[in-house]
Amino acid sequence: MSGSGFHGFRQDMPPPGGYEAIKYKRNLPVRGVGGAVVFSTVAAICAFGFWRVGKGNVEKRELKREQAWSRINLVPLLLAEQDRDAYRRQQAALAREKEIMKDYPGWEAGKSTYNSSRYTPNTIVVL
Repeated sequence: MSGSGFHGFRQDMPPPGGYEAIKYKRNLPVRGVGGAVVFSTVAAICAFGFWRVGKGNVEKRELKREQAWSRINLVPLLLAEQDRDAYRRQQAALAREKEIMKDYPGWEAGKSTYNSSRYTPNTIVVL
Protein backbone atom coordinates (compact mmCIF):
# COMPACT_ATOMS: atom_id res chain seq x y z
CA MET A 1 0.00 0.00 0.00
CA SER A 2 1.07 3.44 -0.69
CA GLY A 3 1.26 6.13 1.91
CA SER A 4 -1.41 8.33 0.37
CA GLY A 5 -4.37 6.87 2.17
CA PHE A 6 -6.79 4.02 2.31
CA HIS A 7 -7.00 2.05 -0.94
CA GLY A 8 -4.87 4.63 -2.67
CA PHE A 9 -7.53 7.37 -2.82
CA ARG A 10 -6.90 10.88 -1.76
CA GLN A 11 -9.72 12.76 0.08
CA ASP A 12 -10.86 16.08 -1.31
CA MET A 13 -10.14 18.85 1.10
CA PRO A 14 -11.07 22.53 1.08
CA PRO A 15 -8.50 24.88 -0.31
CA PRO A 16 -6.20 26.52 2.19
CA GLY A 17 -8.09 29.42 3.85
CA GLY A 18 -11.47 27.77 3.10
CA TYR A 19 -14.09 28.33 0.45
CA GLU A 20 -15.46 31.82 -0.17
CA ALA A 21 -18.76 32.69 1.51
CA ILE A 22 -21.98 31.69 -0.27
CA LYS A 23 -24.07 34.74 -1.21
CA TYR A 24 -27.58 33.79 -0.15
CA LYS A 25 -28.98 37.19 0.95
CA ARG A 26 -31.26 39.07 -1.46
CA ASN A 27 -29.88 42.39 -2.49
CA LEU A 28 -33.09 44.24 -3.38
CA PRO A 29 -33.16 48.01 -3.45
CA VAL A 30 -35.81 49.76 -1.30
CA ARG A 31 -38.68 50.63 -3.61
CA GLY A 32 -41.62 52.89 -2.80
CA VAL A 33 -42.67 54.41 0.46
CA GLY A 34 -42.81 52.69 3.81
CA GLY A 35 -45.80 50.96 5.33
CA ALA A 36 -46.48 53.72 7.83
CA VAL A 37 -46.76 56.29 5.03
CA VAL A 38 -49.14 54.06 3.05
CA PHE A 39 -51.28 53.42 6.15
CA SER A 40 -51.39 57.14 6.99
CA THR A 41 -52.39 58.04 3.43
CA VAL A 42 -55.19 55.46 3.37
CA ALA A 43 -56.42 56.62 6.79
CA ALA A 44 -56.43 60.25 5.60
CA ILE A 45 -58.36 59.36 2.43
CA CYS A 46 -60.92 57.36 4.46
CA ALA A 47 -61.31 60.21 6.96
CA PHE A 48 -61.88 62.67 4.10
CA GLY A 49 -64.45 60.31 2.55
CA PHE A 50 -66.36 59.91 5.80
CA TRP A 51 -66.31 63.70 6.27
CA ARG A 52 -67.81 64.17 2.78
CA VAL A 53 -70.46 61.50 3.42
CA GLY A 54 -71.43 63.23 6.66
CA LYS A 55 -71.62 66.57 4.90
CA GLY A 56 -73.79 65.02 2.17
CA ASN A 57 -76.10 63.49 4.78
CA VAL A 58 -76.57 66.88 6.46
CA GLU A 59 -77.40 68.47 3.10
CA LYS A 60 -79.81 65.65 2.20
CA ARG A 61 -81.56 66.03 5.56
CA GLU A 62 -81.87 69.79 5.01
CA LEU A 63 -83.35 69.26 1.53
CA LYS A 64 -85.87 66.74 2.92
CA ARG A 65 -86.88 69.21 5.63
CA GLU A 66 -87.26 71.99 3.07
CA GLN A 67 -89.33 69.75 0.80
CA ALA A 68 -91.59 68.73 3.69
CA TRP A 69 -92.19 72.36 4.66
CA SER A 70 -92.87 73.36 1.06
CA ARG A 71 -95.47 70.59 0.83
CA ILE A 72 -97.03 71.66 4.13
CA ASN A 73 -97.23 75.25 2.89
CA LEU A 74 -98.69 74.24 -0.48
CA VAL A 75 -101.53 72.09 0.92
CA PRO A 76 -103.99 75.01 1.46
CA LEU A 77 -103.35 76.29 -2.06
CA LEU A 78 -103.85 72.85 -3.59
CA LEU A 79 -107.02 72.26 -1.58
CA ALA A 80 -108.45 75.62 -2.65
CA GLU A 81 -107.62 74.86 -6.28
CA GLN A 82 -109.28 71.46 -5.96
CA ASP A 83 -112.37 73.07 -4.41
CA ARG A 84 -112.58 75.65 -7.23
CA ASP A 85 -112.28 72.87 -9.81
CA ALA A 86 -114.98 70.80 -8.09
CA TYR A 87 -117.28 73.85 -7.94
CA ARG A 88 -116.68 74.62 -11.62
CA ARG A 89 -117.43 71.01 -12.60
CA GLN A 90 -120.58 71.00 -10.43
CA GLN A 91 -121.87 74.21 -12.06
CA ALA A 92 -121.09 72.83 -15.53
CA ALA A 93 -122.95 69.59 -14.72
CA LEU A 94 -125.90 71.63 -13.41
CA ALA A 95 -125.97 73.70 -16.62
CA ARG A 96 -125.86 70.50 -18.72
CA GLU A 97 -128.70 69.00 -16.68
CA LYS A 98 -130.81 72.14 -17.15
CA GLU A 99 -130.17 72.07 -20.90
CA ILE A 100 -130.99 68.37 -21.24
CA MET A 101 -134.10 68.41 -19.01
CA LYS A 102 -135.62 71.74 -20.16
CA ASP A 103 -138.51 70.00 -21.95
CA TYR A 104 -139.68 68.12 -18.83
CA PRO A 105 -142.01 70.25 -16.69
CA GLY A 106 -141.52 70.04 -12.93
CA TRP A 107 -137.92 68.82 -13.18
CA GLU A 108 -135.71 70.60 -10.72
CA ALA A 109 -132.14 70.66 -11.93
CA GLY A 110 -129.62 69.93 -9.20
CA LYS A 111 -132.17 68.49 -6.79
CA SER A 112 -130.83 65.57 -4.82
CA THR A 113 -132.27 62.15 -5.54
CA TYR A 114 -131.95 61.34 -1.85
CA ASN A 115 -134.59 62.36 0.67
CA SER A 116 -132.05 63.73 3.09
CA SER A 117 -130.65 67.13 3.95
CA ARG A 118 -127.21 65.61 4.33
CA TYR A 119 -124.66 66.55 1.64
CA THR A 120 -123.72 63.69 -0.62
CA PRO A 121 -121.17 64.44 -3.32
CA ASN A 122 -121.65 63.09 -6.81
CA THR A 123 -120.08 59.70 -7.32
CA ILE A 124 -119.95 60.06 -11.10
CA VAL A 125 -117.50 62.57 -12.49
CA VAL A 126 -118.09 63.76 -16.05
CA LEU A 127 -114.94 65.03 -17.64
